Amino acid sequence: MTDSEIEQSNQLDDWLAFNQRYLNSHLQRLRGLLQARLAVESGELPAPGSGSGTAWSAADGEAPPSLEVLCSLFGLSDFERDILLLCAGAELDSGFAELCRAAQGQAGSHSAPTLGLALALIRDAHWSALTPAAPLRYWRMLEVGSGDALMTSPLRIDERVLHYLTGLRYPDESLTGYVEPLLPDDASSGLSQQRLLGDMAAAWGSDQQRWPVLQLSGNDAFGQRRLAAQAIAGSGLHPYLMRAESLPLPAGELTVLTRLWEREAIFSNAGLVLEWRDAGDTDAGRRQTIERFIETVRSPLVVCSDGCGRYPQREVVNFELSRVQADEQRSLWHRALGDWAPKLNGQLNQLVAQFDVGEQTIQSVCRQLRCQHGDTLPDADDLQQRLWSECRQQLRPSLDTLAQRIPIKAGWDDLVLPSRQLDTLRDIAVQARQRARVYEEWGFAEKSARGLGISALFSGPSGTGKTLAAEVVAGALQLDLYRIDLSQVVSKYIGETEKNLKRIFDAAEGGSAVLLFDEADALFGKRSEVKESHDRYANIEVSYLLQRIELFRGLAILTTNLKESLDEAFMRRIRFAVHFPFPAADQRVAIWQRVFPAQTPTRGLATERLAQLNITGGNIRNIALYAAFLAAEEGCAVGMEQLLRAARAEYAKLEKPLSDAEVKGWI
Repeated sequence: MTDSEIEQSNQLDDWLAFNQRYLNSHLQRLRGLLQARLAVESGELPAPGSGSGTAWSAADGEAPPSLEVLCSLFGLSDFERDILLLCAGAELDSGFAELCRAAQGQAGSHSAPTLGLALALIRDAHWSALTPAAPLRYWRMLEVGSGDALMTSPLRIDERVLHYLTGLRYPDESLTGYVEPLLPDDASSGLSQQRLLGDMAAAWGSDQQRWPVLQLSGNDAFGQRRLAAQAIAGSGLHPYLMRAESLPLPAGELTVLTRLWEREAIFSNAGLVLEWRDAGDTDAGRRQTIERFIETVRSPLVVCSDGCGRYPQREVVNFELSRVQADEQRSLWHRALGDWAPKLNGQLNQLVAQFDVGEQTIQSVCRQLRCQHGDTLPDADDLQQRLWSECRQQLRPSLDTLAQRIPIKAGWDDLVLPSRQLDTLRDIAVQARQRARVYEEWGFAEKSARGLGISALFSGPSGTGKTLAAEVVAGALQLDLYRIDLSQVVSKYIGETEKNLKRIFDAAEGGSAVLLFDEADALFGKRSEVKESHDRYANIEVSYLLQRIELFRGLAILTTNLKESLDEAFMRRIRFAVHFPFPAADQRVAIWQRVFPAQTPTRGLATERLAQLNITGGNIRNIALYAAFLAAEEGCAVGMEQLLRAARAEYAKLEKPLSDAEVKGWI
């Protein structure tokens, strides 16, 4: 321990000893009153005055004892103070408890003091001390036990209050599972967050009687929590965290929890960070509970959520934690990488341009790499690739629960398409790769926030390679590919489709993925005139998706088998449109030439004759795989015999006749 820590420890020990002496003196005063009452009842002595305990004054130089602080914080009268002391004495000293029992004439009954005993024993007694609105019961400092009447019901002191009186500063055990202490982060924030922190401090100001609710919206949960904790700590308070989903639904339980937290906030000089994630998805009952808590709790409160709520009963100041700017992200990366940062030689800009991540993710990525490498310094290219890969890994969990991640194995050589379509696909990859340079460095983003997303529509018959092309583009960008089946996202319940889409886009904003919206026909049919409410809401869903695509920082691809079902207004808002035609004979030859992996044993394959099958690339892959299983079972290489059987099976599945012309010359 340092000298300063030793001095602080000694000061604490001295104060605890002083606090105990002060408490004991007041308990001794009440002990005297109890003994005098017993003496009077036995006819020995007249009842003395109330007496007084050890006096304390700020001029003494000692920190105030807990009893004085508690009376000041909660506005207790002398009578209310002494009721509390009677109950504390019964808990702390068995001899004191026996005196209470004897003074109440209840030998063999409970030893807890009663209101009747207090009224008879203490000067300036008043019945109102135990009304529900009075401090002792309002703040749940005392528990009134069961009894025939209030006068004879046992009174017990709350454990948290008892600990406080003795100088112990333990959090209320009743709040376990609801709140937990937050340690404010001393690390410096970016310039934009520093400004936001200053605005939050100004909203609370210096008036300690007025604490408007600070509502901090945004998608960076870690950044919100950190900023909220800093705002509370900056106001001289201790930050605590509560998750909105933990609030009890029954109104009575919520009232008790609210009151206990307010009391704890006073005891601990604390402020609360209430995290309410996915606020838009909260069911009506829980939403009502959370809103009731926000409107009724009277302690410094910061609400962190992904949207702004309205609370008519409270004064609310709204703030938005926007995404960390590129220059701030670079600073965070440099700080987290430490001595590894100079090794990147400018390659860090590529990382910042692609991945829009906050401080928590950056720190997690760098910790993971340190664990993998220890003190060994990787070369620049290896470091950049590992950072890129780890960013993808860190961002996957948020999307894995919402969409299907498609493993990327195909490359450009696996695509068999006309040159015009291939050129367009390469242009899509180029624009996605150079997005940050054109929009940010070259200033195009300053013109408008809309239309910055890169969108593409892949149309064509089933099996013509739309999903394969999306896989190739994602692989070229070194990003994950997530497939979203729009037929599963669309909901019959009003507003649910937009919520589903919002979750997907919010999770993908980190920039680690290409989004593939499959079966766009489920949502993007021609929008007819509004004839009923269902039509109106369907149009709203389409408009919402198009809006999110335009604002999305990454690449969104939609697929459809029926391009003609899409209206012109929709097509105008799509940047790229790629039609995947039914493959011609020469293209089918090329597909057959590439369909078998190099490890697959083959014999006597005539690709020109196989291309006589008038089918798509997807069907060709099905036939090749079917034939491979037949050959494996027979213990031979894949030949035309196995492919013939496989072709017949595929055509049967398609309910399509296999003509003699298509298999002419096969065997």
